[in-house]
Amino acid sequence: MKKVSLFLSALAMVALVACNNSSEATEEVTEEVSEEVTEEVTEAVTEEVTEEVTEEVTEEATEEATEEATEEATEEATEE
Repeated sequence: MKKVSLFLSALAMVALVACNNSSEATEEVTEEVSEEVTEEVTEAVTEEVTEEVTEEVTEEATEEATEEATEEATEEATEE
């Protein structure tokens, strides 16, 4: 969906530039498209990084908990 939005924004920019050769309009459209693209990319990257970090932290916590439980069970079994 974001790629479609980016494509449509770029298409709108090209259409406006082709129909209106005003440098002011071109600058405004370029700024708008740049802002939209920056926002979309930032959101996408933030989501992706958040998911990856959450996954890594969850895996590490699970591994640590498993190791501790195994060690405790081994110690208890050895003592008996």
